[in-house]
Amino acid sequence: MRVVRARYEGGVLRPLEPLDLKEGEEVVLTLRRGLSRYVGALGRASYRELKEIEDGDR
Repeated sequence: MRVVRARYEGGVLRPLEPLDLKEGEEVVLTLRRGLSRYVGALGRASYRELKEIEDGDR
Protein backbone atom coordinates (compact mmCIF):
# COMPACT_ATOMS: atom_id res chain seq x y z
CA MET A 1 0.00 0.00 0.00
CA ARG A 2 1.15 3.53 -0.74
CA VAL A 3 -0.24 6.84 0.49
CA VAL A 4 -0.37 9.58 -2.16
CA ARG A 5 -1.61 13.10 -1.60
CA ALA A 6 -3.87 14.56 -4.28
CA ARG A 7 -5.73 17.80 -4.92
CA TYR A 8 -9.27 17.94 -6.29
CA GLU A 9 -9.42 20.45 -9.17
CA GLY A 10 -12.02 20.86 -11.89
CA GLY A 11 -13.75 17.60 -11.01
CA VAL A 12 -10.52 15.55 -11.15
CA LEU A 13 -8.21 14.22 -8.44
CA ARG A 14 -4.65 15.24 -9.34
CA PRO A 15 -1.80 13.45 -7.54
CA LEU A 16 0.82 15.74 -6.02
CA GLU A 17 3.61 13.33 -6.95
CA PRO A 18 4.34 11.00 -9.89
CA LEU A 19 2.59 7.62 -9.89
CA ASP A 20 4.12 4.43 -11.23
CA LEU A 21 0.97 3.28 -13.06
CA LYS A 22 0.34 1.95 -16.54
CA GLU A 23 -2.16 3.75 -18.79
CA GLY A 24 -5.64 2.40 -18.03
CA GLU A 25 -4.60 0.68 -14.80
CA GLU A 26 -7.30 0.75 -12.13
CA VAL A 27 -6.67 1.56 -8.47
CA VAL A 28 -8.77 1.60 -5.30
CA LEU A 29 -8.98 4.97 -3.53
CA THR A 30 -9.69 5.63 0.13
CA LEU A 31 -10.49 9.30 0.59
CA ARG A 32 -9.56 11.17 3.77
CA ARG A 33 -10.06 14.83 4.53
CA GLY A 34 -8.70 17.06 7.20
CA LEU A 35 -4.93 16.65 7.19
CA SER A 36 -4.46 20.15 5.79
CA ARG A 37 -5.74 21.64 9.06
CA TYR A 38 -2.38 20.67 10.61
CA VAL A 39 -0.19 22.27 7.96
CA GLY A 40 1.62 25.28 9.38
CA ALA A 41 0.65 24.54 12.97
CA LEU A 42 3.15 21.69 13.11
CA GLY A 43 5.89 23.15 10.96
CA ARG A 44 7.26 20.78 8.34
CA ALA A 45 5.47 17.61 9.43
CA SER A 46 5.47 14.75 6.93
CA TYR A 47 2.26 13.27 5.56
CA ARG A 48 2.87 10.12 7.63
CA GLU A 49 3.20 12.22 10.81
CA LEU A 50 -0.01 14.08 9.99
CA LYS A 51 -1.82 10.80 9.34
CA GLU A 52 -0.65 9.39 12.68
CA ILE A 53 -1.91 12.50 14.46
CA GLU A 54 -5.29 12.34 12.77
CA ASP A 55 -5.60 8.61 13.47
CA GLY A 56 -4.67 9.15 17.12
CA ASP A 57 -1.55 6.97 16.98
CA ARG A 58 0.49 9.47 19.01
